[in-house]
Amino acid sequence: MTGTLLAIDWASTGVKAAQFVLSFSILVVLHELGHFLPARWFKCRVEKFYLFFNPWFSLWKKKIGETEYGIGWVPFGGFVKIAGMIDESMDKEQMKQPAQSYEFRAKPAWQRLIIMTGGVIVNVILAIVIFIGITWVWGEENLPVKNMKYGVYTDSLARTLGIKDGDNILSIDGQSIENFGTLESEIVLKEAKTLGVVREGRPVAITIPEGFMKQIVSKKKLGSMVFPRYPAVVDTVTKEARFFDGTFFRKGDTLIAINGHYFQYLNEFQEWKKKYADSVVTATVIRGGDTASVKFLINTKAVSLGFKDPAEVLGTVTKTYSFAEAIPMGWKRCWQTLDRYVTGLKQLVTGKVAAKDSLGSVISIGNTFPGVWDWERFWTLTAIFSIILAFMNILPIPALDGGHALFTLYEMITGRKPSDKFMEYAQMVGMVLLLGLMAYALGLDFWRLFK
Repeated sequence: MTGTLLAIDWASTGVKAAQFVLSFSILVVLHELGHFLPARWFKCRVEKFYLFFNPWFSLWKKKIGETEYGIGWVPFGGFVKIAGMIDESMDKEQMKQPAQSYEFRAKPAWQRLIIMTGGVIVNVILAIVIFIGITWVWGEENLPVKNMKYGVYTDSLARTLGIKDGDNILSIDGQSIENFGTLESEIVLKEAKTLGVVREGRPVAITIPEGFMKQIVSKKKLGSMVFPRYPAVVDTVTKEARFFDGTFFRKGDTLIAINGHYFQYLNEFQEWKKKYADSVVTATVIRGGDTASVKFLINTKAVSLGFKDPAEVLGTVTKTYSFAEAIPMGWKRCWQTLDRYVTGLKQLVTGKVAAKDSLGSVISIGNTFPGVWDWERFWTLTAIFSIILAFMNILPIPALDGGHALFTLYEMITGRKPSDKFMEYAQMVGMVLLLGLMAYALGLDFWRLFK
């Protein structure tokens, strides 16, 4: 375990954690505000408004008027405690007293329904607004498959499928691929059966065997099974670089050999780099139409070289949008995100994807953020998590907003209100289910971390 902890890049982890906390705080505060505001509009007394849960103690709290505002220490969500409502606080003593006019239970069913669904509505609106903003500010950047002139390089899983280094993957189940960046997610979500590949100028059909999708997920290969192949073009040289005999790298140098071993692509250089780890080597580079030699140390303890990324070498295409054009695109991206998430859940429920491989807790969620601060990525993930939070909360499960909404709809349709005792038991069952699922997901994350 000590070795695992020492292997963690704590600087990168800290940046990820900071982005996660900020994103999660925005989502939780606005979700709870979606309950808080209609509750106040309908003159319900709101006793507490908390970011994160606060069993035993709070990190911070302050009472303003009738409401105690605070920050808990368990980062699994947040809550508003509305008087006269059976919620996670399980305040049974209050429910034994006669209903007061300012209590949730004293309000008409339609008002209670609005209060219950307010958080979900806010999360949906937030996701749409963020997607509109992302589309307007950054546009859409794609790596067209037609720009993949060097083809792909593969990992072991892709090679077992029959994909080879240098292949160009052009279609999934006969449908053309426009953006290389969506390739593997499309394979999983569409449960693809065939890939159309061009190999050395000839079309090749690759059949995807039954159960291969589960292998991708179980090995955490989503997004990392095939990679763009391109030359090793130097972009930056750090102060940690160590050179000898008066030689050095220049920006724009293209590496083509190490100690006389010639190669064409960056991934091949990385393989030679492993073989000559912590050794002084002679690199051959192309510089301004000529070749030059550079003697340097391959240092595994520090980053000496930075290379141009695929976007620079291969050329990405960015489509820009005016604000008016971004509105329908943001709307579309929101519902596409929800559709992909629901598809993933269906695969989980039907056993096409194993729960132990796809479920995760706050650790997995936090790990999706990049190790450097990237606002576009930050807002994209925040929008994705916002629509997921909305969907999960509207599920008709006791203890979630959807469970309360379901009971309220039942009351509106039948004219019969479920008893307080029934609501208490339903809340308890829902809480046990949710806490059990959270504990299972957290356990999976710890198992993966120390595996």
